[in-house]
Amino acid sequence: MKLIIGNRAYSSWSLRGWLAAKLSGLPFTCEVVAMDTPEWISGAAKADMPSGRVPVLWDHATPVWDSLAIILWLADKGGHDRFWPRELPDRALCYAMVAEMHSGFGPLRAGCPMNLKERFPAFAPTPEITADVARVEALWTEARTRFGSQSDLPWLFGPFSAADVMFAPVVTRIDTYGLKVSAEARAYVDAVLAHPWMAEWIAAAKVETYPFDRYPIPGGVPA
Repeated sequence: MKLIIGNRAYSSWSLRGWLAAKLSGLPFTCEVVAMDTPEWISGAAKADMPSGRVPVLWDHATPVWDSLAIILWLADKGGHDRFWPRELPDRALCYAMVAEMHSGFGPLRAGCPMNLKERFPAFAPTPEITADVARVEALWTEARTRFGSQSDLPWLFGPFSAADVMFAPVVTRIDTYGLKVSAEARAYVDAVLAHPWMAEWIAAAKVETYPFDRYPIPGGVPA
């Protein structure tokens, strides 16, 4: 299998696809296609991207695009227990959280684009961003209280799951923009950032030299 991703520093959906591939336990190679280049803008760099977007997983001659579709495909291939809780009540909440993250939180996405190269301690969130963060924290609290707390592991449903994959870019946003969360939510943020896969991704993101001017610097000059 080959996973095509965009810039690690900025492509939140690529991070999800890559974490899903790691979670599957299946062998894969990774190809980075730099975004915001003349080749990207013209479409010349997108020959292997059916939707014109990253990530795309090629399983031999079969393309799978969109992070959620990649999760579902890899669960079919590598085993659903790698991605979803075993018990149905747990799995129901995990499905719902993953779907809500996939389709919602527009103000948080737009106002706090993923940026693993800078930090913005003076960032002032809008009321809409604050509401999105509160909803994220409520979901995390529900998962941890009902299911995750039954395990010694720090993840949402015990073992690292599709829910942790989908919320990983939000974790980086909370850290990058200094968004206010409870001590419990901050502990989860720190645990995700310390995960070996995340550490690997972030280290690679920090040394990228691809040009990228698509996102304006929010809240002034970065720290």
